[in-house]
Amino acid sequence: MEMSPTENKTSVDRDSTAALQSASVQTNLRDCVTLSVRRSLNEMGENLPKNFFDLVMREVELPLLREVNSRFRGNQSRMAAVLGLSRTTLRKKLKEHGL
Repeated sequence: MEMSPTENKTSVDRDSTAALQSASVQTNLRDCVTLSVRRSLNEMGENLPKNFFDLVMREVELPLLREVNSRFRGNQSRMAAVLGLSRTTLRKKLKEHGL
């Protein structure tokens, strides 16, 4: 079944708007992370740990898990799907963080 030009335009407009909003959220998240990493590097000065990457990943993981857990009210199947993890890996991470 073919869409009318008006229906097709509305669908495209909705798709374009969703794509732009998604890009905006990604850019905003990236900007926030960039500023936080820059601030941390500046505060540490010359005393940077050799495992800075691991430090950042640990710091990001807990709030990420908390927020996704809250958003999906503890539904681990939905959480795992959104995070791109297996439910087993998700459960392991939740347990590690006491969630």
